[in-house]
Amino acid sequence: MTSGSPTRGLLFGFLGVLIFSFTLPLTRFAVAELPPLFISNGRAVVAGALALAVLGITRQRLPRGNQWVRLGVVAFGVVFGFPLFTSYALQTVPSAHGAVVIGLLPAATAVVAVIRGNERPSLGFWLVSGAGVVAVVAFVAIAGGGIDGLRPGDLLLLGAVVTAAIGYAEGALLSREIGSWQTICWALVLALPVTVTLTALAIAPGWPTASGAAWLAFGYTALLSMFLGFFAWYRGLAIGPIARVSQIQLVQPVLTIIWSALLLGELLDWSVWVGALVVILCAGLAVRARIRAVTASAA
Repeated sequence: MTSGSPTRGLLFGFLGVLIFSFTLPLTRFAVAELPPLFISNGRAVVAGALALAVLGITRQRLPRGNQWVRLGVVAFGVVFGFPLFTSYALQTVPSAHGAVVIGLLPAATAVVAVIRGNERPSLGFWLVSGAGVVAVVAFVAIAGGGIDGLRPGDLLLLGAVVTAAIGYAEGALLSREIGSWQTICWALVLALPVTVTLTALAIAPGWPTASGAAWLAFGYTALLSMFLGFFAWYRGLAIGPIARVSQIQLVQPVLTIIWSALLLGELLDWSVWVGALVVILCAGLAVRARIRAVTASAA
């Protein structure tokens, strides 16, 4: 399940990050017209229905034993936690500001990989990763997101970071056992009873009305952010090492700022390009840093 060179892992990881980089600005666009509870769970229902069809057509074998529990952890992190927290947060904070906190996700994923995946990054890795986090925060502040004090939306975004990091790391480990796209498909299907119920509650007052552009943004988050993006992302993390591949996500806030400017009308200036170069440099150094796996006996 995990055959592939480290370079292939990084390429798959970058493809996933590219897809995910549109999530915040498009969610921000959609929540202006659609309820956040509907967006966070409705997109999981759409993705879950697609996952059920794909699993049925390909006749995938059912997960076994504690794999169901671990799939529940994945579902909690990436099907419930991250979409729900970001949907509500982006009602009150701009997507650029959201990228400040989401920039902590690579380091958080690396920490979970150390705890859960028995990976041991070198000191150089942690130094470069820390520099990358600082660079992301400084970049978004200069680019216009700003850091003007902790707000409720920031706490929601921190919740998104924690839940996503757990879901990413556990999903990467499961991908090595049952396959990358199978992991996200089973997690989505496992979550369907809850996501369908919450979506029904969201539309109980009446079917939401929105512009065609808002529905297109919702469709992207359902088909790509919640579904196809994870095919590439979990594949990259499964090839691993998880801590290294996760650092590619340092470039996601840079991309998010660019898409926010193009889609939401925020202005770009020289700081965007300088910040992009610094952040990408940190990500490049992080993925080249030494990471070793620890055997069960050593762990």
